Amino acid sequence: MAEIVNLREFRKKKEREEKASRAARNRALAGRTPLEKTRDREAAERAKTELDHKKLEGPGEPDESDANDEEA
Repeated sequence: MAEIVNLREFRKKKEREEKASRAARNRALAGRTPLEKTRDREAAERAKTELDHKKLEGPGEPDESDANDEEA
């Protein structure tokens, strides 16, 4: 026979595990030194800047094909 599973208990157990993993991640982030926080923030900014430089069109510039469609 199959084991009977209480879905409410299963759901609560899953939520507790997710909460514990989130708490562990938050402890790791909060326990960093100011130097580590600065380093990570600068790395994220560099990555964003590099991504922005690789875009084909600048921010807020309309696509030329869209402008041609509106005139016709």
